[in-house]
Formats: sequence, C-alpha cells, structure tokens
Amino acid sequence: MTTAPPPVAELSADEARRIALRAQGFLGAPDRRAGVRGVLRHLGQVQLDTISVLARSHELIPYARLGAVGRRTVEDAYWTEGHAFEYWSHAACILPVEEWPLFAFRRRAYRSRPQWHHHLPDGAYDAVIKQLRAEGPQTATELGGAKNKGEWWDWSESKIAVERALMHGEVVCTERRGWKRVYDLAERAIPDALLQVDLDDAECLRRLVRQAGEALGVGTRADIADYHRIKGEAFDAAVEASGLVPVTVAGWAKPAWADPAALATEPRGRHRTTLLSPFDSLIWERARTERIFGFTHRLEAYVPKQKRVHGYFAMPLLAGGKLLGRVDPAREGRTLVARQVSLDSPKAVGPMAQALREAAGWVGCDSVRIERADRPELIAPLTAALG
Repeated sequence: MTTAPPPVAELSADEARRIALRAQGFLGAPDRRAGVRGVLRHLGQVQLDTISVLARSHELIPYARLGAVGRRTVEDAYWTEGHAFEYWSHAACILPVEEWPLFAFRRRAYRSRPQWHHHLPDGAYDAVIKQLRAEGPQTATELGGAKNKGEWWDWSESKIAVERALMHGEVVCTERRGWKRVYDLAERAIPDALLQVDLDDAECLRRLVRQAGEALGVGTRADIADYHRIKGEAFDAAVEASGLVPVTVAGWAKPAWADPAALATEPRGRHRTTLLSPFDSLIWERARTERIFGFTHRLEAYVPKQKRVHGYFAMPLLAGGKLLGRVDPAREGRTLVARQVSLDSPKAVGPMAQALREAAGWVGCDSVRIERADRPELIAPLTAALG
C-alpha cells in the first residue's frame, strides 16, 4: 500500500460530504444544457442492471440529478450518434466513447488470459466477426442464438465468441435493445481518432485514477480504486502522477486523496431531494456510504424475502445533502406503491413525500399509496403530505 505524502488540506467530515455531493452532481444547479450526456461524461460511467422497478438503474442515475427528464430522451442520449459504449468498469457500465482508450489495459489483460469459463470451438470467433462485418450490428440472437438448450449459463458458440470479442475490444456493445446487447465491430463503432490512441497500462491507470478522483471529489485508496475496479496496487502506482492531492478527513481512519479543483472553491448551491438507485455511484460502495453519510445500505433483492429489512429494491432518500431514509417502491397500474418506508425521523416526512410525488409523475403514475412503514405513526402524516 502506498504511503501518502503530507496532506495539503485538512477537511472536516461535513466538508468532505459536500465535496462528494458536488462531485457527483447533487449539490448546485444541475447542468440541464449538457443533459444526460453531460451526466455520463461527468460521472465517467453509469452502471447497468437488469432490475426494473420504477425504471432501470441507468435511467434513475440522470433522473436523480436532472429531475424528470424523459425516459426516451435518456435512452437516446446514451445510444444514438455514437456517444457511448458498454464495457466492464465498476461493473457492466455505459461509458462515454472518449474513454475507449482508457480501457486498453483491461482489453489487453482479457486477451492474455490463458483460460475461460466457456469452451470455444475453432472457427467460431472468426465466424462471428465475419458475420458482423457482412451484416452490421446484431444481437446474440441474430448472430445465431444466445443460448443452447441447457441452463441459463449455457451460452451458444456465437454468444461465447461475441462476448470474448467484446472483452478483447474487437467488438463493441453499442446499444441495448430489449435489454439485449447489440454488437458491432470496433472499427465501425469507435471513431478512428480514438481507435488510433495507444496508451500503455500505466497511462490508462493514471487517467482512470484521475477520473475517479474527480468524479468522487474526495476518497480513500479503496474508494478511488473501486470506482473502475482497478487493483489497489495499480492505484498506488498511478496516484502520484494522477494529479490528485493527499488530504485528511476528520473521522476517516485511512488516508484520502482529493481532486484539486474540488478544494479550490467551497461547495455551495441547492441540494437535490430525490430517490437514489442502489446502483448509484454516490452510494454503491457501502463502506464509503457509511463513512460519509452514517448510513448503512444493502441491496436486498437477492436476500430471501423473509429476511429483508427494508425491501426488494429499497431506494435511499437524499435530501439536504443527507440520507434520511429509504423506500421500497412498486407500481400497480397508475399508482406508485411504497411497500416499505423507513424514515430516520419525522423531519424526513416532507422530503419523502416530495421525492415520491416527483418519482410517481416521472414514471406516469398519478397517485401514491403507502403500505407499510418501520414507524407506523408516520404513515398518516406522510399520506397527508402526499396530498
């Protein structure tokens, strides 16, 4: 682990929290002119996930920062005019096309791996490349079928081949169509000026560490390395050249680094009141969320129903720069149903009502119903606040 040089600044816990909120787009006026693409460029990535309750997570990310931007507008911003591609970063993520060169280190690592989980017969890889070259962008189904007749993980030869080509960088995912990846050749999908950029591993990692530090504002080694899922040792080798500066944060047990621009001006402006996807980069790293907000959050979608505390897809409530509770939402026709509401105090009733009303309108619901609350005495005032 790297030994941090003397800190250039000492931050209070509140200063660090506000820096993080501004860096993630939750403090200050939203950049509506840049829109969804601006959010993507600013964050550096938006995580994808199959779960859809109010909406899919990649829709919830810009919604939380910009407000009720149209859902079709969100999809078009990501997947038209060659502005983005999908690749492995923090997880499966939408990435700005400008970041294509930064992941050369990962593409090289995948190409050098000696073994894969799936066997690929001779000729299958070349056949998929040939078909894409001849017929244009296609889904795995169009390439010959995504699965064999066995279990869900029993991929077809064409699916194995195209996924390997994706990881190698010869093929790019340019769109999700009906939640299926659409594949195209990198030589067609990525602008030539970006394809010609050849960064070595050290430069890729330096830039990714810098980008992660800017997107987080301030973070520990683990925070910043986790953003694009790079190894701690890679962070150690890159951080000095990245331009991030060492700081201390009151109450943080480990050294931290900050974006110098984040330290140059005091974070000010309007706080967003909104519901957050559990896959939002503000909160996806649990230890960081606990350290910054004093808030413990766990996605319970994969927890047995009888063991869930807050619900299947509990969405934290952000208001006034703090996390004040959470709600597990569902939709029944034109009604947004709050299956489980958990609030830290009665002061959270108003913000939760505001967030639920806004979310309901965004997804086309015209009413909100509260089913349960961890504090039953708050159901009546919350219902009243909803109007």
